[in-house]
Amino acid sequence: MHTSMKKAEFLKEPIRHIEIKKHNVVPMVDQMADMAFQARNLARAASIVDLMQKDKDCAVILTLAGSLISAGLKQVIIDMIENHMVDAIVSTGANIVDQDFFEALGFKHYKGSQFADDSELRELSIDRIYDTYIDEDDLRICDDTTAIIANSMKPGAYSSREFIVEMGRYIEEKGHDKNSIVYKAYEKGVPIFCPAFSDCSAGFGLVHHQWHNPDNHVSIDSVKDFRELTKIKIENDKTGIFMIGGGVPKNFTQDIVVAAEVLGYEDVSMHTYAVQITVADERDGALSGSTLKEASSWGKVDTVYEQMVYAEATLAFPLIAGYAYHKGNWAGRTAKNFNAMLDGKTVNA
Repeated sequence: MHTSMKKAEFLKEPIRHIEIKKHNVVPMVDQMADMAFQARNLARAASIVDLMQKDKDCAVILTLAGSLISAGLKQVIIDMIENHMVDAIVSTGANIVDQDFFEALGFKHYKGSQFADDSELRELSIDRIYDTYIDEDDLRICDDTTAIIANSMKPGAYSSREFIVEMGRYIEEKGHDKNSIVYKAYEKGVPIFCPAFSDCSAGFGLVHHQWHNPDNHVSIDSVKDFRELTKIKIENDKTGIFMIGGGVPKNFTQDIVVAAEVLGYEDVSMHTYAVQITVADERDGALSGSTLKEASSWGKVDTVYEQMVYAEATLAFPLIAGYAYHKGNWAGRTAKNFNAMLDGKTVNA
């Protein structure tokens, strides 16, 4: 069989993103509150995320780690952005660039198999994420596009947030798919931070950009990321964090409480609300599985409204977000437009 035909056989069933608006899960999740184990934990977590929506003074920060958009969770996040259920996002670069921006450019992720022959996939330039396939040739175009965006910007040091705003502007100007986390966040003024921004397609594009512009180029300032997210905490003291996975996004977001104190804002509040979905174990001392109660010992998270959910994200995230959406307590929340605040512009509700 011709290589292109063989490749097409692998890349024929696209991943479809689940739509929480179509399924009212409130009655089921409410029943789970009277069950045990992770069902009860999930129900309590859903009620806490709903409390974040009820509390109009609360700035909701969503953190994303793990391969989420490729797995079919993009629309969940878009629905949250569009309905002002989330005010800032902290993510791995892969979710934002390799997966969401990648799809905005017109590419797809495909249903595959964890039992595939990886040597064969390599020969066909197909990348595998467990049971999901990505066309490596398409991914290289995504890499190149981030270099094109960098080449169009004035040389200097930018936060990842500022670069991602330019990605949103690129989608708009080039007429790409606007049903995108990057674009919807750009439209609503929701800042997206990727503290390890070079650890994704953007990294390849920026390396290419800097290699060919050694003395006059764009760079990403991770300290500026930290400073900007800390400024959000200082300007909007009451915060809630909804964490999918752990890793750098989790720690980065929890640390802004301490960072504000270091800057002299000693009366800053710990995160009032906190929910984490994870499959990581706490017993190895690593951050991804560390409990929110443990974070309280560091002065980062209050313990009144916190809940760990030990479940895989594709199962738990749609249920919790869907619960909060169908409860409807996000109604009346307005766009905080932290992008405008961080850019020194007047914030309009």
